[in-house]
Amino acid sequence: MKAMLGIGLVCSLAWSMHAQAASFNCDKAKTTPEHAICEYRQINDADVKMATTYTILKRLVPMGTRGMIQDDQVKWLSLRDRCGASQSCLMDVYKMRQQQLELQLDRIYRQGPF
Repeated sequence: MKAMLGIGLVCSLAWSMHAQAASFNCDKAKTTPEHAICEYRQINDADVKMATTYTILKRLVPMGTRGMIQDDQVKWLSLRDRCGASQSCLMDVYKMRQQQLELQLDRIYRQGPF
């Protein structure tokens, strides 16, 4: 009985972690791309990585640059949303955005010290 309860607890924790793993609450996903992000682990992981990099980058730059990065993110979200549920398209746009963000981070690191 204890073993069954333990297994049930582990399964429910894993399910709840999966539902919240994206950079947004998957229970509130509205668009087709958001549902695809929540459904496919590889895209979900790319979403979390990109969102984390984006958040870090925004905190490292001055206000003017921050506004530019936020504008770029809005444009990128529009591009992402055109992918619909296409896994390959979503992976491509996430890779592209991750590369852009990492280039900006690299420029900041080269300028150091902080």
